[in-house]
Amino acid sequence: MQTKSLVLIALFTAIIVVLGFIPPIMLGFIPVPIHAQSLGVLLAGVVLGARGGLFSVLLLMVLVAIGMPLLAGGRGGLGVFTSPTTGYLIGYLPAAFAAGWIAARVARSTSGGWKLFAGFFLAGAVGVALDHIFGIAWLIGYSGLSPKSAIVGDLAFVPGDLIKAAIAAYVGQFVQANFGNRLRGG
Repeated sequence: MQTKSLVLIALFTAIIVVLGFIPPIMLGFIPVPIHAQSLGVLLAGVVLGARGGLFSVLLLMVLVAIGMPLLAGGRGGLGVFTSPTTGYLIGYLPAAFAAGWIAARVARSTSGGWKLFAGFFLAGAVGVALDHIFGIAWLIGYSGLSPKSAIVGDLAFVPGDLIKAAIAAYVGQFVQANFGNRLRGG
């Protein structure tokens, strides 16, 4: 990897961490909070591409696993990988990869405008869907929620996560217009 790639991966990991400083909101009917860190995951994928987004999230996970309190609400350590939120956390990996993979293909085939935004939004929405699939599966398997309860509880996150996908699409479009594919690893 080139130094520029490593710096960008670290930068987007830092963006994910900083978004965790925004206090999470507990809903009460599902043991998972609303937080802003998933926006950073989508940004990493859309801006850096599949590989860069994946490595940004992987770096975050390694830092959290060794005990750094970098997740929303100041959580860290191996215990977060056995909590109700684990599925969503693990889902960050395929979410960033898929968003980056789709965004890279859209960037290569679209010159700009609404088509680029729509493609980047689709990339973010697919990332959101993958994260939710992992989160729901974990809630059912680990937390013992019924499939219906897990899905209904998860629906509370969809509007906000689609707004995050739109923000990631807008930022991705801005980066594409000003830097082209120079930041994206593909």
